[in-house]
Amino acid sequence: MLAVAPVTLADDRIRLEPLGLHHADGLKRAAADGELWNLRVTSVPEPEDTRGYVERALQAFAEGHRLAFAVIEVTSGEVVGSSSYHDIVPAVERLEIGYTWYAKSRQHTHVNASAKLLLMTHAFETLGARLVGWRTDNFNFASQRAIERLGARRDGVIRHHALRRDGTVRDTVMYSMTAGEWPEAKAQLLWRLAQPA
Repeated sequence: MLAVAPVTLADDRIRLEPLGLHHADGLKRAAADGELWNLRVTSVPEPEDTRGYVERALQAFAEGHRLAFAVIEVTSGEVVGSSSYHDIVPAVERLEIGYTWYAKSRQHTHVNASAKLLLMTHAFETLGARLVGWRTDNFNFASQRAIERLGARRDGVIRHHALRRDGTVRDTVMYSMTAGEWPEAKAQLLWRLAQPA
């Protein structure tokens, strides 16, 4: 698998740019659309911590295990959320996609499917990943449904796995897709995105 390096990914509706400090205000506005930081099962930054969120993502990139993106709507130029490659393990040609969240007004639109299509295409077809994984809180049912709609398979649950922001400990639901499963999943995603809104 090739090294995960900063890259801009785009289609005619969204653009994924490597996350930088210049995106902090846009992220803050996107998170305010629905006050998403109040959801205990997500990684959305609180307004006063948006810069810190970006700085931690940049530090994780420097350490080699995360590449975060700002998700930008092409027509408006607005930052509408964020997603990342993370838990990058070149030795086994594996990475995960996560830290994903979108402004409430962009949820249940084309944004997630478009972003995931771009990220998965780059992971499988450019980087040469043999497996892409996802993980989510056991109580984040919306995220679980969204991951399943991508064509990922539920691998299982890691119990008592990670701290939530409120100090409780979550179980983590794990999903994955292999390179062999990608062509069919890609065809399905392209079909979904071609359907009228």
